[in-house]
Amino acid sequence: MKDITILSGKGGTGKTSITAAIAAVAHNSVFCDNDVDAADLHLLFDPKILQTHTYPGAWVPTINESNCTRCGLCKDLCRFDAIHYKEEGGLEINKYQCEGCRLCERLCPAGAITSQRSTNNQWYVSNSRFGSLVHAHMGPGEENSGKLVTQIRKKAREIATETHADFVINDGPPGIGCATIASITGAHATLVILEPSLSGLHDAKRLIELIQSFKIPIFAIINKHDLNEEITLLIKSYLEEQAIPLLAQIPFEPKMVSAMIDQKTIVEFDPEGEISKKIKTIWETISISENSLLT
Repeated sequence: MKDITILSGKGGTGKTSITAAIAAVAHNSVFCDNDVDAADLHLLFDPKILQTHTYPGAWVPTINESNCTRCGLCKDLCRFDAIHYKEEGGLEINKYQCEGCRLCERLCPAGAITSQRSTNNQWYVSNSRFGSLVHAHMGPGEENSGKLVTQIRKKAREIATETHADFVINDGPPGIGCATIASITGAHATLVILEPSLSGLHDAKRLIELIQSFKIPIFAIINKHDLNEEITLLIKSYLEEQAIPLLAQIPFEPKMVSAMIDQKTIVEFDPEGEISKKIKTIWETISISENSLLT
């Protein structure tokens, strides 16, 4: 079993669209949406949820007003300025400013503050027309996205082992944050999707530097390459300098949008089109051919 994570330096490069297209040709695989903060792979997979699990989030404190003496110690000690006096009197905790350190709970002389773990995060095991999908949903402002990614990746590998799948394919998050680090860790290879813009190249360089620190193989695709041929040449030059194989250049194609509106991958929507042929070639290059990049 091989574990492949598909990533991008920034949002909007087409990473999830390409991941879904690969899903249409990657047989005997388990899929995992690692972009837990803004998961959207399920929109194209249309999965049937088989299991729902709650993932504990940050600690959320509350003040028991009947026990509170209004001493203000918690307000004075909160370095996040999350505790305020209410207009009608008493104290309240702003859950959006609170970082869940629980200092107020530990130091409250009246024992008026208690904390519970947030239950706004769920993760799912689903079935889809492409196979098993493990995905998640985090509430706005929730923490521990990296830990949640680790949890769902672990489950995806367990399913792959039980079903004798050949691959686990992860749709990673954009950027270089905690969720990305958790998506890279333990992968056999990464596939970076770039777009021909200066911000796209800048952010991709940061991502590639991060992946290189893990000493994990990197492959690349330039999506919408024909929107700016000058920057595409800069990207190709950079990839050559870094000895990163460029598997394909995918042109801008309005049918990609039409396919998403129809809730299909581009391979399903336009199976004989140029992009579908490129996707099939990409997957054959990575996994099937005698010169497979993962052998």
